[in-house]
Amino acid sequence: MTATTEPAATEPATARAGAAGPAKAAGRGPWRLVRDRLWARGSARFGLVTVAVLVLLAALAGPLSALGGWSPDEFDKRAIDPYLGGQPVGDFGGIGTRHWLGVEPSTGRDLLARVLHGGQVSLLIAFTATAVVVATGTLAGIAAGYFGGRTDSVLSRLMDLTMSFPSLIFMIAMMSVAKDVNRILLITLVIGLFTWPGIARVVRGQTLSLKHREYVEAAKVGGARPWRILTREILPNVSGPVIAYTTLLVPGMIATEAALSYLGVGVRPPTPSWGQMIAESINFYETDPTYFLIPTAFLFLAVLAFTLLGDALRDILDPRGGRS
Repeated sequence: MTATTEPAATEPATARAGAAGPAKAAGRGPWRLVRDRLWARGSARFGLVTVAVLVLLAALAGPLSALGGWSPDEFDKRAIDPYLGGQPVGDFGGIGTRHWLGVEPSTGRDLLARVLHGGQVSLLIAFTATAVVVATGTLAGIAAGYFGGRTDSVLSRLMDLTMSFPSLIFMIAMMSVAKDVNRILLITLVIGLFTWPGIARVVRGQTLSLKHREYVEAAKVGGARPWRILTREILPNVSGPVIAYTTLLVPGMIATEAALSYLGVGVRPPTPSWGQMIAESINFYETDPTYFLIPTAFLFLAVLAFTLLGDALRDILDPRGGRS
């Protein structure tokens, strides 16, 4: 049996769409309405376009680096002056036809290639960690909210316990202890370990409000098993808040990876990431500020774009949650 009632979280959004003009909304699905309302916002358009460009640049890091003529680990000794402590030759960090964004001091590595491949690593970690957090938190939240009783008590106490830890300190400790492991995989798992309770609480609250709806009760009367009810009735109706929360998680993941790499416990050389590049550029910010500004600008744009996009999606898909 399918749901006959729109989810509570999206009722205000659909109501306002209908008030704006029933004829205009006729024949358009809810996700098309969300898309249109999202595109109508200037901040959301900026966020969406910027995210698309950054993801495309990261996905094409290899071909774009080859187009520039340099790999991220290739040294160009002609681009630095050994008599000036390895400072880039030329103005603005060595920006020119040979190196479009300049070079890294002391090594002469191409900044365009480094920042593109660094974005590939940073975004990969952010997206993968977000997927782990959303999957874990959604499953735990639905189970706690739907089954209640002992299941809810155990999962809720586990959420409280996890959220009580000073997460950054434990992340640093765990990353420092682990030595010969895949750093990207380890960062993803460590971030996911401490971040899933937030979305689990959101999903639990939504599930508690949905499990007594008429269509859920009708499914129970019809003999539907709990798994079918959870996947066919509950999960589709909590998807709006989950999507909005997911978009807001990504900038936090990018910033967390950058912080760990900046503190020296994240991605290790020679693999680049934005956080690692910023950490290395601190030693040269007075003599070569371009080296500091370029990865910082990419990190800033990524966090800003995802935040603007996430705020807009939250206002559209979960307006009452956004006001709370």
